[in-house]
Amino acid sequence: MQGRTHTCGELRLGDAGKQVRIAGWYDNLRKVSKNLGFLILRDYYGVTQVVIETEEMMEVVNGINYESTIAITGIVRERSSKNAALPTGEIEVVPEHIEILGKCQYNELPFQINHSKDADENIRLKYRYLDLRNPAVKEKITLRSKIVAELRSSMTAHDFMEITTPILTCSSPEGARDYLVPSRNHPGKFYALPQAPQQFKQLLMASGFDRYFQIAPCFRDEDARADRSPGEFYQLDMEMAFADQEDVFAVLEDVLPPIFAKYGVYKTASAAPFKRISYLDAMETYGSDKPDLRIDLTVTDATACMADCGFGPFEGQTVKAIVVSGFDGTRKVIDKLCAEAEVQSGSKAYWFKVDKDGAFVGGISKFLQEKKEAVVGALGLKPGDFIGVTAGKKLAAQKSAGVLRRILGAAAPGHMNKECYEFCWIVDFPMYEIGEESGELEFCHNPFSMPQGGMKALEEQEPLEILAYQYDLVCNGVELSSGAVRNHDPEIMVKAFQLVGLGEDDVKAKFPAMYNAFCYGAPPHAGIAPGVDRMVMLIAGEESIREIIPFPMNKNAQDVMMGAPAAVDQKQLDDVHIRIVEEKKDK
Repeated sequence: MQGRTHTCGELRLGDAGKQVRIAGWYDNLRKVSKNLGFLILRDYYGVTQVVIETEEMMEVVNGINYESTIAITGIVRERSSKNAALPTGEIEVVPEHIEILGKCQYNELPFQINHSKDADENIRLKYRYLDLRNPAVKEKITLRSKIVAELRSSMTAHDFMEITTPILTCSSPEGARDYLVPSRNHPGKFYALPQAPQQFKQLLMASGFDRYFQIAPCFRDEDARADRSPGEFYQLDMEMAFADQEDVFAVLEDVLPPIFAKYGVYKTASAAPFKRISYLDAMETYGSDKPDLRIDLTVTDATACMADCGFGPFEGQTVKAIVVSGFDGTRKVIDKLCAEAEVQSGSKAYWFKVDKDGAFVGGISKFLQEKKEAVVGALGLKPGDFIGVTAGKKLAAQKSAGVLRRILGAAAPGHMNKECYEFCWIVDFPMYEIGEESGELEFCHNPFSMPQGGMKALEEQEPLEILAYQYDLVCNGVELSSGAVRNHDPEIMVKAFQLVGLGEDDVKAKFPAMYNAFCYGAPPHAGIAPGVDRMVMLIAGEESIREIIPFPMNKNAQDVMMGAPAAVDQKQLDDVHIRIVEEKKDK
């Protein structure tokens, strides 16, 4: 008999006197004497204490390694020493028979199961199946399942239809490197794993479907970060026909806050409507296009009053300042915060204080004495204020100020409400930008977005001044999603691509299905795709996205458990017409 009558989290005092069969993993044994010990049996649902009271039964237990799977048949009785912290803490099981179902072959484990989170990350990932036995780790994956189920239910309730889109498709410019799959039947040609179902969901709108969604797998060959897993991730992909930006906002403002409030470590979330901030205002006010609105600090432009103060790093640069009241950190603490800001932003951070008498002291204060009146007026300073300062080209100064704002907000008392989820929309993104690497005009976000002003804007405005109907959803300083009102007009689409050097023939060649579909009459449509992994990470209160993914890759995009990526044999390469050419090393 391998069945079980109860799980390890199910038995209660009312079951006392029953004969039961429970099964699970042999967690540990607290041995009191040769004929008395307390064995803990663990399964997905919880733990149950099993009391060993005979030498014969102790000998059986002594022959079993921890983490073996065992079945125990015995009688439930009331515990004399109850454990109120456990749901099963009022009972114990006296075993009549112990059966080994799956023997653990090793006396030593790579780590203690209940302390696996303290182990080296690569060891955890190599033995992920053991790591997941830790209830604290397993809990996050269970939470993820509940959140995904809730998302599906809510989207269905909003009349969205779940439709799956292809995994093998063609390469498309989505802003990251593709994963390519060589074709066996078409030598020299490749499929690409989708960076997102972008074109397919727009084609669904052109096909007459009104509201689409899916929990979509997406694949991007990019480096890992704390909030980004390399290789594969999932998003709540959605699209709406005959819709604009406001329609998309209304859906997500209704879907997301209840889920965050229900499952989150913080029990309050922004109510609709979320705050809306233009991209340019976000950069100017918060130094970031993903501002953490739990922090009440803002960035002030101090170029006019500080750039010519005689301090070399400010000369000819944009200068930004963050005024913090009530922060009286020591020099050691301040230096540490500034060093952290430099590491994160790549730019130095500076500072000074206003003492109780109104004098400027510390940091760069000596350069500001002659400008004191102008600085006080521009920044609204008062005694006791601490001022963090950054400088550089405009965008660099903004971004470094944003980093410093976030660091100071977390360090200074009273300036950050950590116990909530603060959502906001970043809107009115530029349609185009100058690429950092290419130096050429490029799309700023999604190339399929509708420019504000349509064809007239593309024909009459300077490209860098054109705004797009693009928007980002941000929560607690984390970008959850980018979305847009789509460019459904083939003539506007061709013109938009012409500005980045791609002609009509290029558009037809790169996006034949979508271009042709739109030529048959497409509805206005809009969509967005919040990242499921990032949402779960925020809801669970985790710092690393790998904690909420069942089988994540490491920081180097390796699956150390399965051994991927791995070499393949020559026949497999021959089948797909691939030859490995070793890179020549310089002598």
